[in-house]
Amino acid sequence: MAAAHLPTTEFDQTDLDGSLEAAAEMAQGEPEAPMVQLLDAEGRRREDPTFGPYATDLDGEALKAFYRDMASVRRFDQEATALQRQGELALWVQLTGQEAAQIGSGRATAPQDYIFPTYREHGVALTRGVDMSELLKLFRGVANGGWDPTATNFHLYTLVLAAQVPHAVGYAMGIQRDQKMDAALAPAATVAYFGDGASSEGDVHESMVFAASYKAPVVFFCQNNHWAISVPFEVQSRIPLSNRAQGYGFPGIRVDGNDVIAVHAVTKWALERARAGEGPVLIEAFTYRLGAHTTADDPTKYRHSAEEDAWRAKDPLLRLEKYLRSEGLADDAFFAEVAEEGKQLAAYVRKATLEMANPDIRSAFANVYAQAHPLVEEETAWFEKYEAGFTDAEGENA
Repeated sequence: MAAAHLPTTEFDQTDLDGSLEAAAEMAQGEPEAPMVQLLDAEGRRREDPTFGPYATDLDGEALKAFYRDMASVRRFDQEATALQRQGELALWVQLTGQEAAQIGSGRATAPQDYIFPTYREHGVALTRGVDMSELLKLFRGVANGGWDPTATNFHLYTLVLAAQVPHAVGYAMGIQRDQKMDAALAPAATVAYFGDGASSEGDVHESMVFAASYKAPVVFFCQNNHWAISVPFEVQSRIPLSNRAQGYGFPGIRVDGNDVIAVHAVTKWALERARAGEGPVLIEAFTYRLGAHTTADDPTKYRHSAEEDAWRAKDPLLRLEKYLRSEGLADDAFFAEVAEEGKQLAAYVRKATLEMANPDIRSAFANVYAQAHPLVEEETAWFEKYEAGFTDAEGENA
């Protein structure tokens, strides 16, 4: 079906050319600098009087570590996609294109901070020390989660859109009360990740109301990847999402989500502010989902290849590579080493996935209630009787 013959929508007669967003940015007083950027698309450093100081401690080794993280999670993403295509995963949620937003923000968190992800924060998981193979247990259908969130302060993935955002605010309010009871506790904050599509959910609005009212130590981190499945960003908001924070009474920052240095600096600033008791911050990481929404999605049905090509030129990995090479901080040997590490990670994840044992279906009954329940016991007995009906005369499953 040609693009001109795509089904019409109620928005066809609406101005979606970006003029409303541009006008809103003009009203903010800085049309020439609509977002924080410390590393442009060509890999050149830029100055920023507010957030630049938060990047001064990033030496060559730190920047190479950022690149290694981004390259690793991209290779992991590719392997997980291949596993799904080969029937080893029921579904996979891709992140390619959003590596800088995730690695930059994840590396800005402290161990005592608690992270509430959606279902796409594989890069943040890497920064929190989660075993990457454990991320695949949920998508293989062998576990409800896959890892122990208390070991890394990285919560289990949330498949219900925006449901994790109220949880993040509630947890942050709990942190407030814990610190009032025990001043010796290290200052901590929570980070709530969500996408531009989830920003339209009531859960996000209600969470921001509570966070503002109680000055909760939470950072709302929105990865604006331009597409809520097939719905373009312009339908989600007529103005930059970061502007919404003004209505709640706390700061909103729009950052170039493909600039890992800027993302790290802005998140570091926001977390320091939250931990100091100054309340929440909304960060809008302006990035792009280069792949499909999930492996069940076909983006060619709703967006043009020219748009994808334009964003590939802003690739976060390529941008940082250009900078590292131009500054003499990394050479071919470094990038070859990173590529080899990615292959090893992919091989490990594939092996671990194929070795995952199928769970006993009885565990589904056992996890309904904390204690024995007569109804569950009755249903378990029915299932066991039903399963026994498939056993042949010699006692083996038919």
